[in-house]
Amino acid sequence: MGEAKINKKTLVGNVLSAGKMDKTVVVSIERLTKHPFYGKYVKRRVRYMAHDVNNECSAGDKVMIVESPPMSKMKRWRVKEILEKAK
Repeated sequence: MGEAKINKKTLVGNVLSAGKMDKTVVVSIERLTKHPFYGKYVKRRVRYMAHDVNNECSAGDKVMIVESPPMSKMKRWRVKEILEKAK
């Protein structure tokens, strides 16, 4: 039997807070959506809590997060890699 490949969602966003919780970062994902009536593009933000195993992330970093099984009540994502460190 062949193994089924599971595609997990990946998102890219910025770390908002990193030092307040152990091994957890808050990542903000921003996207543009078109307003259904006015046609204007509006920014929409979603905040996700992500698992950071080695506490490597700091506020302002650009990171890639990937879906994972639930680790706690709020954490369903984990940090896959740090794309850009904050200056």
